[in-house]
Amino acid sequence: MTEAQNNPLLTMLEGGQLPDFSAIAPEHAEPAVEQMITDARRAVDRAIAQSVDPSWENLVAPLDAAEDRIERAFSPVSHLHAVMDAPEWREAYQACLPKLTAFSSEIGQNTALFEAVQRLRDADVFDTLDAAQQRVVNDMLRDFRLSGVALDDEAKARFAEIAQRMSELSTNFQQNLLDATQAWRKHVTDEAELSGLPDSARALLAQNAANKDLDGWLVTLDAPSFIAVMTHADNRELRAEIYEAFSSRASEVGPQGGEYDNSAIMDEILALRHEAAGLLGFDNYAEKSLATKMADSPNQIEAFLLDLAERSRAPAEAELAELEALAAEDGIKDMQAWDVGYYGEKLKEQRYNYSAEDLRPYFQAPQVIDGLFKVVERLYDIRITALDDVSTWHEDVTVYEIRDAENTRRGVFYLDPYAREGKRGGAWMDGFQTRRAGADGIQLPVAFLTCNFSPPIGDEPALLTHDEVTTLFHEFGHGLHHMLTQVDYGPISGISGVEWDAVELPSQFMENWCWERESLDLFAAHYQTGEPLPQELFDKLYASRNHMAGWQMLRQVEISLFDLRLHRDYAPQQGQSILDTLAAVRAEVAVMQPPSINRFPHSFMHIFAGGYAAGYYSYKWAEVLSADAFAAFEESSLFDKATGRRFLAEVLERGATRDALDNFVAFRGREPSIDALLRHSGLAEGERAA
Repeated sequence: MTEAQNNPLLTMLEGGQLPDFSAIAPEHAEPAVEQMITDARRAVDRAIAQSVDPSWENLVAPLDAAEDRIERAFSPVSHLHAVMDAPEWREAYQACLPKLTAFSSEIGQNTALFEAVQRLRDADVFDTLDAAQQRVVNDMLRDFRLSGVALDDEAKARFAEIAQRMSELSTNFQQNLLDATQAWRKHVTDEAELSGLPDSARALLAQNAANKDLDGWLVTLDAPSFIAVMTHADNRELRAEIYEAFSSRASEVGPQGGEYDNSAIMDEILALRHEAAGLLGFDNYAEKSLATKMADSPNQIEAFLLDLAERSRAPAEAELAELEALAAEDGIKDMQAWDVGYYGEKLKEQRYNYSAEDLRPYFQAPQVIDGLFKVVERLYDIRITALDDVSTWHEDVTVYEIRDAENTRRGVFYLDPYAREGKRGGAWMDGFQTRRAGADGIQLPVAFLTCNFSPPIGDEPALLTHDEVTTLFHEFGHGLHHMLTQVDYGPISGISGVEWDAVELPSQFMENWCWERESLDLFAAHYQTGEPLPQELFDKLYASRNHMAGWQMLRQVEISLFDLRLHRDYAPQQGQSILDTLAAVRAEVAVMQPPSINRFPHSFMHIFAGGYAAGYYSYKWAEVLSADAFAAFEESSLFDKATGRRFLAEVLERGATRDALDNFVAFRGREPSIDALLRHSGLAEGERAA
């Protein structure tokens, strides 16, 4: 066999195979990527040679096929780097990334290729293309310009240098954050220090310790551990200690100050983004970012966010006063950031007579996953079935297929639900491959769905919080957007090509079913007795939906404004630091200031390593769409078949074949209104966030 035939990243590209994760090793990554780049260069040369008389078949389709093969070869590498971090995978990932970035710049700045696509756009044959094909061609021309194709040779070289360096910096940022998160731990041997923590949290911390051959309990900065302590620990010193460690991660201060510091990385990323935007003729990076988004201008976004801030301020101030009153009862006169989660939970218990822990026994992870499937099966007339004998990267990972009412296979997805060492924090959906029509027929969309939930403890099953249930539904909404598409052209299929500030519509939309009795009844049952969620407990959950809603809204506005202004107002000659920008935003909109040790930007993956730069506002922007979309079900019924089919047909299946606003209007019959978001958040006129 040749080396290529021995490389599972290459052999899987033939015949629509799923990755054989048991066979993929770090040493396979670089040769596979190099081979695919070489093949793609040949495809580009052929396309240019035939471009005297350009067509979809001799120009666009072969380029898309070549780029698709690169993405499919690299996707398992990128994924394993995120979920099974080890020095070998870091090295493999870092060896591939410069080659991929250089190739991307090479294609984006290829004048001959751009001119070939422009000739296709200007030719009579363009009018014979269907609307989706025409959109692909127009998007290609836009992306060429955003890649610097019109620059002179010197500027092109500099633009490519910037792209290469920013790719490297983003990788360093996320690796510093992962290392900082996993390097800190607190070994507790006196159980009294854990007073207030529920049994589930103590068991998790005990399992953490046992996994390290320690007695007692081990507190870490992984989400299940951190959230448990910040929400329930009576020990204020413990809360302060873990808050300090968490909020100062990857910075120059705190218990690991300077060891994994992202400060210089962030400064350089901002400077390079600003320079790149200037080379393209934009005044700032925020304007460049909006070239592929729904919003018209940074100022329009700012006005939207400030309006939300104004609506949220009075409720948030009232909520803060209630927390301070509770803290004062415990003798705390100077409530701090590490007290907010704790007293927020106390306030909820006092107001609604229930704790988040009361719900956990009713949310057994396998039952929740099964219930999620039942919800979407009823909504979209699809069937989800587990696949056996599929190679995965960890024993916790399960694999499923989706089939529609005609038994047509629509997609496959991997679900990796639990937190573990070596796994990047947070939750996300990544595509392994996108639906597209090729020489061998339709390529099946395949997704990776990743979460960091509380894992099973000993012989007990994993029991989720309601927040974790909501996160699962959110990520699966992204997955459905990727997998249920009926678009045959990769660049606009599924999520690909969708305006970034509309990407969160299908995900936030799915969260609504986590708050409805009819959908919860499909999976919320006590893991020991099978008893359904008691009505009294559901009523308390529903009543608490807007608990701290003003506070939470202001927090999202704060983060979004910080991101926007950081990129819109960047002016290196003024010497304003990242922390100065954040402080100014907080002074304007926050109702409580965090301690000086807080280094939130240093762990802000979304904008420094996650594609949301000058786009974090997308969560609130898209929430207007998602709340209004769900209102259509409120006006009919939760599982109304006609409404579900319409959302499937006009949003999920459409991809980026038309503007996201047009998709929404086709579904809703009108443009979006903010009213549903305000009502769902308890911020409508005459209402108060509870």
